[in-house]
Amino acid sequence: MKGSILETIGSPLVQVDSPEGVTVAAKVESFNPGGSAKDRPALEMVRAAEREGLIEPGDWLVEPTSGNTGIGLALVAAARGYDLTIVMPASKSEERRRVMAAYGAELELVEGEMDDARARADELEAEGAVQLGQFENPANPRAHYRTTGEEIVEQVGDREIDAFVAGVGTGGTISGTGKRLREEFPEMDIVAVEPERNAVLSTGESGNDDFQGMGPGFVSENLDRDLIDRVETVRLEDAEDECRRLARKEGVLVGQSSGATSLVSQRVADEIADPTQDCPDVPDVFENRATPEPDGGQSTEDCPLVVTVFWDSGERYLSTGLFDVE
Repeated sequence: MKGSILETIGSPLVQVDSPEGVTVAAKVESFNPGGSAKDRPALEMVRAAEREGLIEPGDWLVEPTSGNTGIGLALVAAARGYDLTIVMPASKSEERRRVMAAYGAELELVEGEMDDARARADELEAEGAVQLGQFENPANPRAHYRTTGEEIVEQVGDREIDAFVAGVGTGGTISGTGKRLREEFPEMDIVAVEPERNAVLSTGESGNDDFQGMGPGFVSENLDRDLIDRVETVRLEDAEDECRRLARKEGVLVGQSSGATSLVSQRVADEIADPTQDCPDVPDVFENRATPEPDGGQSTEDCPLVVTVFWDSGERYLSTGLFDVE
């Protein structure tokens, strides 16, 4: 028995459709209780602030977010007894707003982008709220170092990871997870993903895009750029096509940023695939025993491996028309 819903944070690593001679696997973060990867830093930021004596249950918290961090914080605030105000760009999905409200958070919408939401959160902080600061709070990447990265190390077993692919928002996931994986797999490549029309890392300039949860339009303090080997960009339209493919062909329901990381994972997988390998599938629920090793004694341990993160569930994007039948 768990003592709190917060103790259920964690997710499976699942093999997805992979090119010949390589395996692609994704951390399916919708399994977290708040439905996204952001439950991890939300918990760690509150826990760290409590340890440091900066907050205690009953205090007023505020955070600017595109949605998932707000939901994660709303979950933690409800479980720990905090008042929470979330400041979010009005362009973000209706589902995100409703989930935060369901947890009891107060939601304030602003016109514009994340910079505008951050400015309004600063104003509320001046009025007495405590801002946890996901973009600069070291507890954000630390959460992923301790949990996401550690879980992946355990889940891959004896296999070597050849590449880790992750989108860039606050920088917490790619920095924290990447740091832990690089310790375990020093030769592993780390590939960052950002929106093509808001490619700050690639171009040095921000743009306008409807990507939710990726590409905030600035470089976060929590992003460790020294870890990144290369940056790839994805068009929103292509990411949404991939979301529909994952749902309809693989039964994996994810949002836009996950579609983007899936596409880049496939690109990287194509580059490192070993055509001499007859990579066996990981056994699934329809198989009674492990798949036999192919001729030559090869096993899954011999195959190149690309790991990525699927950030949240596609249920948070239904109102955007992402999955409407065409």
